[in-house]
Amino acid sequence: MPPQPAREPVPDTGAAPLLIACALGIERFALRGAGLGAAGSGVAAGPVTVLRTGMGPQAAERAVSRALAEGPGRAVRTAVVATGFCAGLAPGMHPGDLVVADETRDPAGHTPCHGSRTLAEALARHARRARGGAGRTGTGTVHIGPLVGSNHVVRGAERAELHATGAIAVDMESAATLRSAVRGGARPVAAVRVIVDAPEHELVRIGTLRGGISAFRVLRTVLPAFFDWHRSSFLSGDELDGHAAPPDHPGRDVSL
Repeated sequence: MPPQPAREPVPDTGAAPLLIACALGIERFALRGAGLGAAGSGVAAGPVTVLRTGMGPQAAERAVSRALAEGPGRAVRTAVVATGFCAGLAPGMHPGDLVVADETRDPAGHTPCHGSRTLAEALARHARRARGGAGRTGTGTVHIGPLVGSNHVVRGAERAELHATGAIAVDMESAATLRSAVRGGARPVAAVRVIVDAPEHELVRIGTLRGGISAFRVLRTVLPAFFDWHRSSFLSGDELDGHAAPPDHPGRDVSL
């Protein structure tokens, strides 16, 4: 059977819900291990669902569409974040760096993301706090730019080809997740990925294990930033025209 959503015990305050979608069990474990609403993790603005979709674009599309359709009568208000691990495409990226999409792309089209800079700044702010209290959480960079979708693991020459299109990272689920989210109407959507391998640090290399551990630790720090973004996306007064608010500040990096 396909993976089922795991709903964490966050009280329903009447605020808009937040759906956080990831593909793998290890990604969901990292997010749940951080604690929703726990001390130091920030406060959720509304009910939060952490959904494990399964791997690949088709699985993501099915799971997200089902989760929104079966929402508590307010699915059109639900904000959606796609998260988990990814492969970096730009030279100089390292395992543990964060990628905030200003849009997601795949052969089916593209989806603009809402509040990319707000989200990147929140990630940098909370990462600094985590580093101060629990040691290192990455290499110090949040990258903002297009995130491209693939139906397979990308390596070598294909990685360079995708980077030449302007994309800064690739994964298999984010584009399908956000496309499914906006299909039923405008809503805030975002994609945040942690780099687990990069051009100089590919998965086939010996340093993979260390890179994976670094990426896992960083993924455990992202929830407070998601909550900040969720609150700001409904309090800013911005109108969501079409699929999402226009992307902002593409191709920039934010220091942690």
